[in-house]
Amino acid sequence: MKPVVVIPVFNAFEFLQDCLKSVEESSPDAEIALVNDASTDERVPAFLENWKRAGAGRVLLHNDQNKGFVYSVNRGISRTPGDVVLLNSDTLVTPGWLDAISVCLASDPNIATATPWTNNGEIVSFPDFCVAAPVPADAAEIAGSIFQAGSPEYPELPTAVGFCMAISRVAIDRIGLFDEATFGRGYGEENDFSLRAVEAGMINVLCDDAYVAHHGGGSFSPLGMRPDSESMQRLLGRHPGYRELIEDFILRDPLSGRRQVLIDAIARRHDTMR
Repeated sequence: MKPVVVIPVFNAFEFLQDCLKSVEESSPDAEIALVNDASTDERVPAFLENWKRAGAGRVLLHNDQNKGFVYSVNRGISRTPGDVVLLNSDTLVTPGWLDAISVCLASDPNIATATPWTNNGEIVSFPDFCVAAPVPADAAEIAGSIFQAGSPEYPELPTAVGFCMAISRVAIDRIGLFDEATFGRGYGEENDFSLRAVEAGMINVLCDDAYVAHHGGGSFSPLGMRPDSESMQRLLGRHPGYRELIEDFILRDPLSGRRQVLIDAIARRHDTMR
């Protein structure tokens, strides 16, 4: 059974339309649960109601007041019985993305989270490590090249990245939901969840045969939810070694070899298409 796609929504109307269109085109059989966090853009509720009526397998939840990202995510997760993919509304998915993530989660019962490659996703950014690049015009072609570049390896990550974060139901049952009490309106909650999963004996991995484009800054950012010293201190209060863990990962860059394999595969595909 494929994961249910959970998308928290707050305004970002144009991004939201494009995101849902990409999900419908790239994974037409996906079950989708949207949580509207009391969007103030009057276009959003009407659009979402029309969206719900337009297809099967669609769940729409409205918060009666603005509760923030963590509450909305937890509400969406609680509405589904199996694995989930938390997807930001400022993303664009590509053909095969959900199948690849589903296979990844099913490959090892110890996998707690899986994150795909993206143009703008910190440690999973591609082709340049930790570089936020614009959404590429050929995202589907990039995804196709990545998918066809040999068997995935699912390399381990220190933490999932929240733009597109698949979570196994085993992990949810074992360690619970996101920590709303500590992380409030958002930022740091996915890192905390990932580290709690590791403490419980599970792992976070890169789904290295999937690609999801990410605009960045278009999902809940109007609420002022950005990484800052306060959110980092909350995270470090729970996980004092987090900063060193990430710094070590960046210094070692264990994904460099895999990135180069995929870069070469994309180059070869471009050459054959000329």
